[in-house]
Amino acid sequence: MEQTLFISLLTLSLAAFTVSCYRRLALVAVGTSDNRFDRPVARFREMLIYAVGQKRVVSRPFGVNHGVIFWAFLVLAAANLEFLVSGVVPALSFDLLPAPFHATLLLLFDVCSLATLVAVSVAAARRTANPPFKGARTFEAYLILSMIATLMLAYFGLNGVRIAQGALATSTATPVSNLAAHLLQTSPLAPNLDSAGRLFWWIHAVVLLGFMNFLPYSKHMHILTAIPNVFLRTMGKSNTQEREEFMANSTYGAATVDRLSWKDLLDSFSCTECGRCQQSCPAAATGKALNPREVIHAIKENLLRNGAVMEKLAGDTEAERCVSLIGGEGKAATSEAALWSCTSCGACMEACPVFIEHLPKIVKMRRHLVQMEARFPEELLNLFENMEQRSNPWGMAPSERGKWSSQLELRPFEAGKTEYLLYVGCSGAFDARNKQVSVALTRVLDAAGVSYGVLGKEEKCCGDSVRRLGNEYLFDQMAQENARQFREKGVAKIITQCPHCFTTLKNDYRQYGIQLEVMHHSELILDLMQRGRLELSQTVDLGKVVFHDSCYLGRHNDVYDAPREVLRKSTGAESAEMERSRENAFCCGAGGGRMWLEEHEGTPINRNRVGEALAQSPATVCVSCPFCMTMFEDGIKEVSGSKTQVKDIAEVVALAL
Repeated sequence: MEQTLFISLLTLSLAAFTVSCYRRLALVAVGTSDNRFDRPVARFREMLIYAVGQKRVVSRPFGVNHGVIFWAFLVLAAANLEFLVSGVVPALSFDLLPAPFHATLLLLFDVCSLATLVAVSVAAARRTANPPFKGARTFEAYLILSMIATLMLAYFGLNGVRIAQGALATSTATPVSNLAAHLLQTSPLAPNLDSAGRLFWWIHAVVLLGFMNFLPYSKHMHILTAIPNVFLRTMGKSNTQEREEFMANSTYGAATVDRLSWKDLLDSFSCTECGRCQQSCPAAATGKALNPREVIHAIKENLLRNGAVMEKLAGDTEAERCVSLIGGEGKAATSEAALWSCTSCGACMEACPVFIEHLPKIVKMRRHLVQMEARFPEELLNLFENMEQRSNPWGMAPSERGKWSSQLELRPFEAGKTEYLLYVGCSGAFDARNKQVSVALTRVLDAAGVSYGVLGKEEKCCGDSVRRLGNEYLFDQMAQENARQFREKGVAKIITQCPHCFTTLKNDYRQYGIQLEVMHHSELILDLMQRGRLELSQTVDLGKVVFHDSCYLGRHNDVYDAPREVLRKSTGAESAEMERSRENAFCCGAGGGRMWLEEHEGTPINRNRVGEALAQSPATVCVSCPFCMTMFEDGIKEVSGSKTQVKDIAEVVALAL
C-alpha cells in the first residue's frame, strides 16, 4: 500500500512539476528573437568554467559556501534519483553495484550530505546575522534552507536505520551514517527501528517532491535555468547595444515584456537574488533609486503578470493595456528615476555569477522613454539638440573643434599617407582641462615618430552618450555619418584618448559595417615603449600615485595592464591601487550619459570614488579618461585642503620625455 501511495504521489508530483515549468518557461517565448546559439563549443566550455566550475561564485569569500552546496547537489542528484527509482521498484538500487563502486558512492553521498548540512547552516546563520542585502531575510529563503537540511538529516536517519538493522554493512565508507546508527541504537527509537526507518523514508520522499514542485514558484527556479543561461550568455563582453532599424509606424525600446528579447526574459528567471549586482552598483551604493537586482525582479514579476495575456494576444494592440515595465507602482515595474540613475559602468554584469545582462535592458527602457514618449530629464534636451545640430555636447561651432591645436603643426589625415587617425573627441577638443591632455598626447606621438593626422573641424562626436541615454535614432544618424566619412577618407586605424570614443568606434560601429583598428592611447604608448620607439629621458616624481580604472576601458574592454605599465615606466614605481580596482573598480559617475546630468539623489558618485582615492593619501591621482578627469577634479575641489593633483597618463609620459 505504501508503494502504491508513493507511485501515485510521484506521478502527480512529476506531472505538476512538468506543467509548472512549462507554464513559466513558455512565457519566455513572448520575447523578441535573439541568436544565442552560435559558437556552441565555446559556449559549452564557458558553461563548464562558470556554471559547473562556479568561477564567479567562488571569487568572493562566501561564494565558496554556495559552491559547496552546488557541487554537493550534483553528486546527491544521483542519490535522490536512486531513492525515487527504488521507491517504485525496490529491487533497483545501488546495492546491485560491485562492492568497490558501491562503497565509493556511499562515501561520496555521506561526505556531500554532511558538507551540504554544514553549508546550509552557515548560509542560514549568515542570512540572519549579516544578510547580503536589505530584505534578504525572507520566509522563502529560510524555507528552502530548511527543506535542504531536512533532506540531509532524513538521509542520515534512513541510512542509520539500515546500518543499525544490518541491512547496510558498517564500513569506513559511511562515517556519518555510522554515527547516526549509533545514536539511533542508543535512543528511545531503538525498539522501533522499522517505524523510524519508514518515518525517515517518508520525510525524505515528501520533502524531496515538495522541494521539486516549489522550485518553479521560487527564486530557486535558477537551479533549472542558471546553467542554460550561462551557456546562452553574450560571448565576450556585453559592451554594445542592439541596433534598431527605423521604419514608419514602428515601436522602439521596451515598455512591455514582449519588447524585450527571450534571453532578457530568461535572465529574469535565472536571477539567484544573491545581491552582488546591487552591492557593486555605484547608483545603489550612493543612495539612488536604481537597484539592478530589483530591475530584473520587476521584469520577472511583470512577465508572470502579463506574459500569459501576451501569449494569447500574439502581438495584438490590446497588449498595450498590460502593465508597463516603466513607472507605476508595485514590484512589476522600474521607476524612471532608477532608469536614469544608471551610469552604464557594467559593474552589475561583471558581478553576476549567472551572466545576467542588466544594462541592455535598462537602455531598452530608456529608448522607449526617449523615442516613444519624449520623456527624459529636462537637462538632456540641450544635449540632444546640441548633438543633433552641432555634433558636440556643448553646442560649440564645428569651426572651434580644431582650435585646441592652433599652436601646433598638426597634419590632416590623408589616406595612403597617414597611418593613424587621431580621433580627439569632444572633451579633448572643447574641454579646457582635457585640451591639455590632447596636447600632451601629440607630444608623445611626435616623439615616437608616429604617422598620424586629425580631421579638425570635420571631426564629429562618436555618439556614445546619446546611445546609452536611449536616443538610438540620433545615434544611428551620427554613426552612419561617421562611418561614411571614415570610408571616404580611408580611415582604418584610430587612436583615442577617451574610452567612450574607444569602445563606441571599436564595438558599436561594427554594426554599421565598418571594422576599425581602434587603440586607446594607453595601449599605443605602451606598444611604442616596448618596441623602443618611445624613449623617456627621465622618470617623473609625482609623489604617491593612485590609478583609477575607467569603466569603459577596463570593465567593458579588459584593458587594465596597459595604463598601469605606462605609469610604471614613466614614474619608475608601481602605482597604488584603490580598495576597489580593476574589474571591481567603482565608477566615477559620468558614464551612461550621466556626465550631462546633475545628481539629485543621495551622495554624488564621484565624491564616493574621490574619497576612496584620497584614503590612500596620494599626491597624484592618474586617470585615462576625460570624463574621469572632470569628475575627479570636481570631486577633489570639494575636499577642503586637498592638494592632490589629477593627471592623465599621457601627461605623465609627456613630462618624462
